[in-house]
Amino acid sequence: MVISVLSGKGGTGKTTVVAALSELAKNVIKVDCDVDAPNLYLFYKGMDVEKKDFYGGKKAKINKSLCIECEICEEVCKFGAIKNWTLDSFSCEGCGACTLVCPQNAIKLVDEKTADTFITKTDKGIISRAMMGIGSDGSGKLVTGLRKNAKSFKENNSIVILDGSPGIGCSVIASITDTDVALIVTEPTRSGLDDLKRILELAEHFETQVMICVNKYNINSDMTSQIENFAREKNLFVVGKIPFDKLVMKSVNTLKPITEFAESPARKAIEEMWVRMNSLMKK
Repeated sequence: MVISVLSGKGGTGKTTVVAALSELAKNVIKVDCDVDAPNLYLFYKGMDVEKKDFYGGKKAKINKSLCIECEICEEVCKFGAIKNWTLDSFSCEGCGACTLVCPQNAIKLVDEKTADTFITKTDKGIISRAMMGIGSDGSGKLVTGLRKNAKSFKENNSIVILDGSPGIGCSVIASITDTDVALIVTEPTRSGLDDLKRILELAEHFETQVMICVNKYNINSDMTSQIENFAREKNLFVVGKIPFDKLVMKSVNTLKPITEFAESPARKAIEEMWVRMNSLMKK
C-alpha cells in the first residue's frame, strides 16, 4: 500500500499528518518527496545507512583548448550564462543550444550532481530523503529516485507513506504516480478549496483513489461546509477534520510527532482519520 500525502499549497500541515500516520500505522517506510524543503527526518533520531550522489541535470562545459573565441555561443545563450568565453554554471540551464552552434565542438553537456540522497534508519523505520545542492531545482526525477531507493526495503505487508511536495508540479506528479491513495490535506479557506480542485484534477488523471483531510477545520466553519459539499458532489470522502490545536506548534518546536501528546485534540482527530482510511482503502 502506497499513500501519498499532498496539498495544493505549502503550510497546510502535510508533514504533521505524515509523521502522525507513520506512528499509527505499522511497518511503515517513509519517503520525503518534498525535496525543495525536506523536514520529515527532523522528527526522528536516526543514522544515515546509505548516501548516494544524484545527477539530475546537465551543464555545459567549455574546452578551452578547442575554443577559438568566436563568441557564437555567447550570442545564442538566452540565459546569459556565457561571457568572454567563460561559463557561469549557476546561470546555465543545460539547454544545449551552445553545443549545437559551436563550430569547434568545444562545448559539451556533462552530468551535474544536484543532490545527495540518503536512507536514514530510525527506531521507527527508514526514511528515504534527499538534500539538494544550492541553486538546484526540485524535480520529478529526484522524487522517482527516492521512491526507487525505498523499494529495496519494502516488505509484502509494509505501508509506504510519501510526504509530497505542495502544488501540482513535476515533483508532485512523481509523488502521485503509481500510488494507491492520495490523501489531500487542505485548509478551510477560499484558496484552500481552489487548490484542492487543482490537485484533484491531477489525481483524477492518474485514477488515484482520493481522500480529503481538512486541517484546522474549525477556524472557518462556512468554508469547511463548502469543502464537504464539494467532496459530496465529487463522491469523495472527507476522512479527517483536524481542529486547530496549539499543541501542534509545540509538536513542531520540540520535533515530536503530535501522537506523543496524549491531550491533543489533533492527535485524536488523526487517530480517527486513520481508522476511516483503513476502512476505505482498496486492499
